[in-house]
Amino acid sequence: MWLFDKDLWIEIFHTLGKNMFRTFLTMLGVIFAMIILVLLLGSANGMSNGFNKLFAGTASNSLFVWGQSTSEPYKGFERGRRIRYKLEDADILKRQIPEIEVLAPRIELASHRGTVSVYRNGQTSGSAVYGDYPEIDNITKKKLVEGRFLNQTDIEDSKKVCVIGEETYKLLFEKGEKAIGEEIRINGVYFSVVGIYKPNNNINIDGENAVFIPFSTFQKAFNSGDRMGWMAIAVEENTPVPFVEAQIKSILKAKYDIHPDDERAIGSFDMSEIFNNITGFTMVLKGFSFFVGIFTLLAGVIAISNILLITVKERTQEIGVRRALGATPVIVKRQIVVEAIVLTAFAGLVGFAIAVGILSILNAMFGSGDDFPFVKPMISVPQFVVSFILMVGLSVLIGLLPANRAVKIKPIDALREE
Repeated sequence: MWLFDKDLWIEIFHTLGKNMFRTFLTMLGVIFAMIILVLLLGSANGMSNGFNKLFAGTASNSLFVWGQSTSEPYKGFERGRRIRYKLEDADILKRQIPEIEVLAPRIELASHRGTVSVYRNGQTSGSAVYGDYPEIDNITKKKLVEGRFLNQTDIEDSKKVCVIGEETYKLLFEKGEKAIGEEIRINGVYFSVVGIYKPNNNINIDGENAVFIPFSTFQKAFNSGDRMGWMAIAVEENTPVPFVEAQIKSILKAKYDIHPDDERAIGSFDMSEIFNNITGFTMVLKGFSFFVGIFTLLAGVIAISNILLITVKERTQEIGVRRALGATPVIVKRQIVVEAIVLTAFAGLVGFAIAVGILSILNAMFGSGDDFPFVKPMISVPQFVVSFILMVGLSVLIGLLPANRAVKIKPIDALREE
């Protein structure tokens, strides 16, 4: 096979090595183009990975639903009626909407009692207090610093235990003081601390100054009966959240005699919108990076074509001799195109290696942080393969220009060339 012809490669490397400085300058354009392409794509991937890290632990296909006040009169009820959910609503929704994967009822002490007092040894924290089920941790994951989160036994036995945030700990305990097993007082009721958490990401729904107690314990300690403040809901992975959201509102409107066109009575927040917007942004960023990088690469390859045109002119006599000795146009054209491919591929690999080194340094500097959205900024294998194939394809197309110029040289004219 001609590609493995030893003489062909000796001649190619001899031609490229005759003027090393010019060859190096020719490759610089492709080297810098590949560096720019890989840095742009790697940075876009790093940002995408960073966002995934920041929002890890929060169910992307989730929503939150709560009651508000009606804005339309309906069935004899005046506008402004406050909608208050009951615990049975959670069972109704789970039974009637099979696409709901997790539903965690929740109630907040401030909305039930109006005043909240979280107290210990003369210190108060001003914390928000929530009655929760363990399932809430499947929707908004808490990163435990110490201890554990609420479990099903706490619910079944109505245990007086609580999980507190880092900020709550700082306000109620001395630095370094043991908190697990110690008691705090919430509106006069004592609870034992079983866990300390910090938010797992930047979607900080509860904050760090919050206290979680079992829902069943909340009912008994604060006499909330069957009331429920709001619901955190995770939807099956392949089900659109707006579809389930519409079903939930339809069922609740029918149960609580809310006007079908009343948009204010039921409050909701679709968490999937945030994730979809972030995904869309990163996809656009990757597409833009690839677009800019490819055109930069094209400019570098064109520079190689221009240099090869000059080289062809300088080699007029050589090409004429080869043609006179029987070299066919295909052989001459093939050598010029292979030279273009060798220059482009080698320069591209050098640029790729430099860019990967830069991205590794950036990852070492910023990739381990919790807040900066830049994690593993590396180009993926498919991206590299596509980029390399495009680069080689462009070099073939661009190499055809000087190659065609070379085969148009007539042997007799070339031999007369001074």
